[in-house]
Amino acid sequence: MKTKILMLLVGFITITAIYSCSKLDEKVLDESSVTGLTEKQQAEGIIAPVYAKLEDVFLHTNYFALQEISTDEAILPFRGGTDWGDNGIYLQLHKHENISSDANVRNTWNNILIGLSRSVTAINALQTSNDANAKKFLAEARGMRAYYSLLTLDLFGLIFVKDDISETSKILRGEAAISYIKTELLDIEPLLDNTTGPGRVTKGTVWGLLARLYLNAAVYRDVYATTFTFKNEDMDKVIEYSNNIINSGDYSLASDYFSLFNDNNHTNKELIFAVDQRANLNGHNRMAYFSIAGDQFPLPAYTGANGTDGPAITPDFYRTWVNANFPLDPADADPRFYKENLPPADNCIDAASFNINRGILRGQQYGLIRKNGVFLKCPDGKMQVSKLFYETRSKPTLAVDFTENIDFTVAGSNYNTGYRVEKYEFSKTSVSGRNFGEHDIIILRLADIYLMRAEAKLRKGDATALADVNTVRAARTATKPAAALPAITLDLLFRERGFEFYWEMVRRTDMIRFGKYEGTWTEKTSTDKQKRIFPIPQTAIDGASNLPGYLVQNPGY
Repeated sequence: MKTKILMLLVGFITITAIYSCSKLDEKVLDESSVTGLTEKQQAEGIIAPVYAKLEDVFLHTNYFALQEISTDEAILPFRGGTDWGDNGIYLQLHKHENISSDANVRNTWNNILIGLSRSVTAINALQTSNDANAKKFLAEARGMRAYYSLLTLDLFGLIFVKDDISETSKILRGEAAISYIKTELLDIEPLLDNTTGPGRVTKGTVWGLLARLYLNAAVYRDVYATTFTFKNEDMDKVIEYSNNIINSGDYSLASDYFSLFNDNNHTNKELIFAVDQRANLNGHNRMAYFSIAGDQFPLPAYTGANGTDGPAITPDFYRTWVNANFPLDPADADPRFYKENLPPADNCIDAASFNINRGILRGQQYGLIRKNGVFLKCPDGKMQVSKLFYETRSKPTLAVDFTENIDFTVAGSNYNTGYRVEKYEFSKTSVSGRNFGEHDIIILRLADIYLMRAEAKLRKGDATALADVNTVRAARTATKPAAALPAITLDLLFRERGFEFYWEMVRRTDMIRFGKYEGTWTEKTSTDKQKRIFPIPQTAIDGASNLPGYLVQNPGY
């Protein structure tokens, strides 16, 4: 058995892990150091790479781009005619004009498939491990295989199934794919508990993924359907698994909405399943810096840690907030919209207490001023905070004054166009500023469970769906919570999911399920239902060319 483990570790990634507060921390080893590992170290070294690939899947240009920039929530123009051009892939993505050579689609596919391959490798190795934790690790590896499969089903309309790394995978679609994922999750559920989350697969993870699978089953059975048929028995399962989580007592809704996305969110009791980035060399701050301006510097310790002027929210999505809360401003009506940390005025702020604003950022921005490579300070030694201009873009007269309007025209693509999103906190524990972020990236949280249960009830005609929606709205008591809704419909629930989960990589899946993905929004008019799933990368099809008919391109590409 030791020889097999050695080959897997050296030939695959040669990684071991040390348990600490339920975190599997990777350390690269050479072959000689693997030889002396205990059974416990070997088992931990096998399961760690399975989770480690999640950080690459959840890069800003991978899963985030596919799930958000393809929707009415996010748009990324060719900034200033010089930045984010990337051969037009972000424009194509937003307009539903994807092509099979799209680098972001290819990279997302590759990272998910590597994670899937690592899961199969771990499953094979852990079956012969004598470590006391091997059975739980084996269940986790199967759970991760099911999760990676759920991603490929949702994004590409297929899954790959094999039990041995040397086998050729069987490709499943539709009902067969749903059944496989369901069986995998049900098989491992008795072997898990809720003591090791949210960075690892737990019972709560399994229940949440099953609820998500059943909720979207109508789409996965027939992704190109004119209308989706939501079976009552599927909705009953959504309610059942949601009840398991809600009634377990292991999770609770956070009173402070933005605490869910803080640097130290790993212990937040609302999180069920997440990408654990603590003290990990692969961790990143991309969820925090992708959208903000190049002249916004969130960390006084790092003059190179700034934004990229990436995606903004569309005017269409912004208007849903305005219309829902009129005559109140969204920032005054809903604590999920905005959190002010920096007042809109010149100021002097101690470095230790400096925080940029969070949520949806509008208008003139204030912050640290970098001159000649250093931040300016006030006479008392505090950090100078002033009105920001685009110094980093060599446009010192262009204010960092975010506008509502943004599109693909020259004027609409300027650096300051579009309201920005700073949902995740820029990691204060980073050792380099931009990289090595330590906030967990959320995959599943309790609010999603409540709103999935509400949707399942609503699709069955159950009036108690409204109570679940208002439970989530009322929970954010750190400031004045959003007012209770007097009634709920599917359209209102779709809107509510946008308010609760914006920028959390569920929008495309939601839009398809609610029949909104062929709609019209800023710079997007395509009504092609074949664009509900993405093209299989041409590189993957070429790589399988020795197996005629094995990997067939999705229709429309």
